[in-house]
Amino acid sequence: MSTEHEIEEQPKGVLTIAELQSMKPHSVIATGTIANSPEGVYMTRNDEGRLLRWVAKRGGIHDWAIYVSWANHSEDYVMEQGDKVYSEEHIKKLVPCSIEAYDLYRR
Repeated sequence: MSTEHEIEEQPKGVLTIAELQSMKPHSVIATGTIANSPEGVYMTRNDEGRLLRWVAKRGGIHDWAIYVSWANHSEDYVMEQGDKVYSEEHIKKLVPCSIEAYDLYRR
């Protein structure tokens, strides 16, 4: 039986608020590549199927965001010049996260 004060346990591989708060400010949470497609992360109708590089980065105040650009760019370039991901579906596909961690996503 659960009480209102218990914290629901999250499956492994899911970003939690506790993990987010324990990370160093401005650190990389996760990074990878994915196809620019409806099945991947569809950022533009141009160049469908071309690889995108994405970088999830913790902010300075326990917030976080994901940036994306073409895969031929470096992680640093993507963090500085990439487009921010705003779609809840894409955010959760790239970085599965708890409701509380998602609520701290910088919009």
